[in-house]
Amino acid sequence: MRSFDEIYELALGHHGDELTEKFAPHDLVHEFKEQSDAWWLGEMTKAVFQSGFSWKVIAAKWPGFETAFEGFDPHKVAMYSDDDVARLLSDKSIVRNGAKIMATVANAGFVLDTAKAHGSFGAFLASWPPSDQIGLLEHFKKHASRLSGSTGQYFLRFTGWDAWITSKDVTAALIREGVIDKPPTSKTALAKVQAAFNHWTEESGRSQADVSRVLALSVGST
Repeated sequence: MRSFDEIYELALGHHGDELTEKFAPHDLVHEFKEQSDAWWLGEMTKAVFQSGFSWKVIAAKWPGFETAFEGFDPHKVAMYSDDDVARLLSDKSIVRNGAKIMATVANAGFVLDTAKAHGSFGAFLASWPPSDQIGLLEHFKKHASRLSGSTGQYFLRFTGWDAWITSKDVTAALIREGVIDKPPTSKTALAKVQAAFNHWTEESGRSQADVSRVLALSVGST
């Protein structure tokens, strides 16, 4: 496994001066506690509906989602009845995927339970260390709906949590560095991925998100 500096040089060789622009200063100390539980449920829903579907379509329809799910108020959504689900399944302003609609209802309960235990969902996420992303994803797998794996990774990254993503290029880089020998799905493989990211973040002083981006760029053009 190469040092982070060596991997950065690979990325620099592919992208030159563009690499500096890709890592302009950004806010990684996200003010999680200031976000409402409704916002978190909305972001979860967006990640779930984007999974395996056109992100552009979801973005275009998002105002319809916000209206249809009543601003993602978790107290309201968690209490949705069969009639509410039927209403959503007939609402052309959203993507009418029954399994993902039901996941949103379930995740409203997850947000409420988490907020009850920790004060808010944001406070819960703020307390979970990036060095244990796999533990957080496992928590999602056990307690949330359709929020494990890559969906959970993108949810974390796009909400500002310091997350790595096992995208195609990142996975290729991890295989090249001998961390894994195939896309990581098992707990053992994911533990190796986490250990590698922890090593590179400690070595470089960069965030896990930045290390993830450098790994992706070290593979070649994106």
